[in-house]
This record gives sequence, structure tokens and C-alpha cells, in this order.
Amino acid sequence: SNSIAESMACGTICAVTDVGDSAIIVGDLGFVAPPRDSKALAEAIEKALIRSQNDPNLREKLRSSIIDRFSLEKMARRSWEALDKITIVFIITGLNTGGAETTLLKLIARLDRKRFNPRIISLTKRGDLSPKFIALDISVTEINLKNPFNFFVLIALLRKIKPNIVHTWMYHADLLGALAARFAGVKKIAWCIRNSNLDKDKTKLSTRLVVKICAFLSKRLPSAIVSCSQAARAIHEDLGYDRAKMREIPNGFDLDAFKIDPDARAKIRAELGVNDKTPLIGLIARFDPQKNHLGFIEAAGMIRGAVPEARFVLVGKGIDSKNAAILEAIEANKIAAQTYLLGKRDDIPAICAALDVYASSSYGEAFPNVLGEALACGVPCAATDAGDSAYIVGDAGKIVKIGDMQGLSKAVLELLALSESDRREISQKARDRVIKNFEIGDMVKRYELFYKELLCAA
Repeated sequence: SNSIAESMACGTICAVTDVGDSAIIVGDLGFVAPPRDSKALAEAIEKALIRSQNDPNLREKLRSSIIDRFSLEKMARRSWEALDKITIVFIITGLNTGGAETTLLKLIARLDRKRFNPRIISLTKRGDLSPKFIALDISVTEINLKNPFNFFVLIALLRKIKPNIVHTWMYHADLLGALAARFAGVKKIAWCIRNSNLDKDKTKLSTRLVVKICAFLSKRLPSAIVSCSQAARAIHEDLGYDRAKMREIPNGFDLDAFKIDPDARAKIRAELGVNDKTPLIGLIARFDPQKNHLGFIEAAGMIRGAVPEARFVLVGKGIDSKNAAILEAIEANKIAAQTYLLGKRDDIPAICAALDVYASSSYGEAFPNVLGEALACGVPCAATDAGDSAYIVGDAGKIVKIGDMQGLSKAVLELLALSESDRREISQKARDRVIKNFEIGDMVKRYELFYKELLCAA
């Protein structure tokens, strides 16, 4: 029967015997003869020849008939519609606040719950984002794999859930979660890559070892691999990850939460005790070597030398008066009176809206979320060329080499020196860039399509 459909797709009329689904495929555009009746088949062939000569639109009709009924797209759609609610188990290393964890929260909050039944398994303690997942009526299970025997607990849990898809996030979850899923009999496994820097002095030895193992197993364990950035995809392909399985879905941002907001700007500035004209430069990130807070402080010292009235805001877990390294760097660069350490905050959209420039000193991130968040608030960005930073910022800011803090300070100063009209223009350009390329709804649709294609694939 396949050869009949293939012939019709090429515009060829068919005369066939009535076996299997031949008559259904041919429909009223061909001719059917009873089985084992050579005379009837000869008559059908003759009729087919006559029709092919007398109907100038026949070839187009034949092809359209196959496309409408039997194209791969139609088959995939019917298979998708026939499926029950899809259970996806997301296995992640932990649920403390971070870029990957926050993106997962945003994704799950917007998945079509009529089609998808998401569940979360954390391989460490639940973390401070757990209540937010639970508030979405998402099952969150903690399986602490610091106890190696809990690996078998993970396998047993997956066997009990019987998910259609296991989607692992972050390296350790990619390795251990995928292995457990395979032992549990799960056929559809996806990995997620969210890092673009694996330098020895910035990344733990254990993590680099896991990455090497994942690269070796990438042809066997996962069905597909999702990267959040072009840079991360290229780096991991060079490390040996299976190129054929790679997919790319950039992060998205909530444009209702992150927006140009004069009221939020005024509120945060009042809290800090600065007026609307005070140049305010920010860095929002947990304390981590990859974020390079000390580099930001070095750049801040240079900026303060050129613009004494400038002020600097640092926000994130571990960014407070208890952080000796941060305090020492602030004192060394003589910016103690100009710097605010706000620690972990829940009002990031308001803080972004209060800034004049966002400065990223990062050594390595696949897709720095906070750049997109700042841009959505109309804040131009000066950033190091880490991961997809240059792609995210585009023409709404400036990019410098990784580790070039003098270049970063110069970039910030150039943005601060813009005229009022140029500042308004770049502010709108920043927001428009996110609207066009990184809207949260588009990201969710791409993930839903990815899951659909993963399930329908052989």
C-alpha cells in the first residue's frame, strides 16, 4: 500500500486490486479491481489511462489527496491527538534559585495542563523554589542521591509513575536521571544543557568528569538534547555530544512582569536613597565564580573614578555583609559608600526597572537570563561575551571580551553618557528586542512542540 500512496504523491494515477487498504488510498481518483481477476485489472488500467489523458488537473489532485490524508504531518497530528494526557517527569539537580531552575518554573507554569501532566524530582533537597512549584499544583519529590542507595529508589519511582517523557536538567541530572529512566524502561529521554564554560578554574572537577561521561553516552542515553543557547550547543558538540540529537530553544521572559516601570523605578530608588538622576548600575546574580562579582566591583571602581555620583547595586544569594570576599573587594576599590548589597530579593523586575545600565561581568553562562530581564525593562546592557550574551543584547548595549573589566567599565560609561533622546531610543530598542526574540509564550510553544515531536518520533 505504501507504493500506491507514493505513486499518487508523484502525480501518478493507480489501478489496483482490492487488497488491504488499497481501495481507501486510491479513493475516487483511481480504479480498483477484484483480487485474482486479471481481466478486471486490465479494464481498470485502461480506464486509468483514459482518465489521465482527459483530466489536465489529475496529477495535482492525486498529490493533494495524499498530502491531505497521509502526509507525515497529518500522521503526527493524528498520533498526537490520540494520545492521553502526557506525563513528563522533570529531573533536576536541585531547586534553589538559579537561572535553570527559574526557567523550568516559568516553563511548567505555562505548559498546557490539558495536554501535559508535569512532575518534578529533585536529586538534592527541595530548595527555596519548591513552594512555588507546589503552588502550581505540581508534585515535587526529593530523592537525595548523596545516598547512593537512593538511585534505586529513583528507578522504582519512575517505574511507578510510568512517564511518557523524562526531561533532565543540568549535568548530574542528565547522567543519573537518564540512567535511572533507562533502567525504569522509559523510552523518551531528553537532556537539557545550560552551561557554556567548563574552564578548570571555574568548574568543579566532578562536574567536568560528568560532562565527559555524558558526551560519551550522548549517542546512547538521550533521545534528544536541548540547549538554551547557540554557544552552549557549539561547545558541547565540540566536546563530543551527539550533534544529530541537538535542539536549541532559547529562554523566554515574562513581558508583563519585566517592563518599563516608572513607579517601580521610583520606589527602589527611594529605598536606596538616590534620586532619579543618580546613575545606577546593577549586577543580579548569586555568588558564584562564573558570575565574577569581583570583576564587576573592579569595573565599578573605574566607573566611580570617572563618574563620582554613580552608584552600584548587587543582588543575589550570598551578596550581603557576611560575604568577606565581596567586602574586601569593595574596600580595595574604594566604593563602599557607593555600593548597595541587597542579598536575595523577590522583586527583581522592580530592581531591573530602577537601573540605568545592567553590567554583566560573567565568565561563562549559556544564556544569561538577567540580560533579557533587564532589556525587557528597557535597560541597556554592558556585558562580557559569555555564552549567548552578544546575541541577547544585540544593538541594545555593548559587548566586551570575557575578563576585560576595563572594557566593561568603558562600555558602561559610554551608555551612561547617552543623551536623553538616545537613552529613550535604546531603552525602547532593548524592550523591542525581547518582544521580538525572547517572549515567554514563544519559548513554551517551542517546548510543547519539542515534546510532541519527541513522542511521535520512531
